[in-house]
Amino acid sequence: MNDFNVPADSKLYSQMVELGVKAKSAASILANLSSEQKNKCLIAMADAILANKEAIEQANILDIEDAKKAGLSAAMLDRLTLTAKRIETMAKGVKEVANLPDPLGKELDSRQRPNGLKLSKITCPIGVIVIIFESRPNVTADAAALCFKSGNVTILRGGKEALRSNLVIAGIMVKAAQKIYQDFPLEAIQVVPTTDRQAIPMLLSLTEFIDLCIPRGGEGLIRTVISCSHVPVIKHYKGVCHVYVNEDADIEMAQRIIINAKVQRPSACNAAETLLIDEKIAKQALPMLASALVEQGVKLHCDRNSLDILKSELPPETAMDSIVPIDKEEWAKEYLDLILSVGVVKNESEAIAHINRYGSRHTECIITKSREKAIRFQHEVDAAVVCWNASTRFNDGGEFGMGAEIGISTDKVGPRGPMGLDELTTYKWLVYGNGQVRA
Repeated sequence: MNDFNVPADSKLYSQMVELGVKAKSAASILANLSSEQKNKCLIAMADAILANKEAIEQANILDIEDAKKAGLSAAMLDRLTLTAKRIETMAKGVKEVANLPDPLGKELDSRQRPNGLKLSKITCPIGVIVIIFESRPNVTADAAALCFKSGNVTILRGGKEALRSNLVIAGIMVKAAQKIYQDFPLEAIQVVPTTDRQAIPMLLSLTEFIDLCIPRGGEGLIRTVISCSHVPVIKHYKGVCHVYVNEDADIEMAQRIIINAKVQRPSACNAAETLLIDEKIAKQALPMLASALVEQGVKLHCDRNSLDILKSELPPETAMDSIVPIDKEEWAKEYLDLILSVGVVKNESEAIAHINRYGSRHTECIITKSREKAIRFQHEVDAAVVCWNASTRFNDGGEFGMGAEIGISTDKVGPRGPMGLDELTTYKWLVYGNGQVRA
């Protein structure tokens, strides 16, 4: 028996072990592919995705039919759906990865010791990475391409609603690569072929085969993965992002930024969830900001000070039913909707303290003309990305010029912020000697 209360020779456990063994075997092959070989394989993968568009659509239609029967929400169905345009975008993303610089073999440090030893610190693949995600089957292509370019084997576990789509996409990519490089291992890109939930803890117990797990999805999924994983997990639980309007802010700039941060895509993890405003300008600036937000369909959950200001200062035609008192627990809430917490703070010290208490270490923003206050805010706020006079929505691999990203990390050890190719590598030290022995 094992930790899962099933026989060690059970079919499911054996299946997960087989995935791990094959992945580990493939890792050494991928690590030795040249940049040219990898890029040719990636371009072939992208072309094959386009050439097999109908097969992908057919598999996706079957997934959607089952998802509708299971009662998935309209939002989840939209994430699941692969239109012709989305498949084209998926292929384009794979080609973009091919055009990115190879992250492997970079010299990060070098030194020579007094005894003549030469040392070089170079980037290398992590090894075998498990990606666990929900709904969006395009993640299969994105994650596989990024892991492959960085020399990593990937095992993909999508949601049960997308299993057919994921299997077809991964199969197309592997076959395309094998036509370019005949020794390309089938096991370089694998999809967990079962929807059994026990597969995840079993797979993540295989520390001798699996090096890292990256979950992509909601807080519930990520906490479930964390609770069962025996291998390191790179994650962010949620995005409780703040915009703080300092007393020295340009109010028109503040309005543009907060509208973009909240309204452009409210369901994104880098969307703003809280607006904090300095009390010295609150009476003047808050009504203007609130009116603009309400016009965009945003519901404001206000603390006592902001509520009093808005009730007394807003024009009578304002939709006051969109402005309600905040519940104390909402300060730490990720709404993922057109809802915004609003609070008045005494100064930047109180803003920083509020953010460090209720934030999720994801993305924070200060709007101010004061360089001194901005630098202090950026240094003292505990977050992966801290913006000065820029929308929180910029926390994204593409916007950072990293090309594609595999996710955003709020961890403090290991990668932090958007994770592109460089963040999918580790390093090793190479030591060059001519017979030295340690005294």
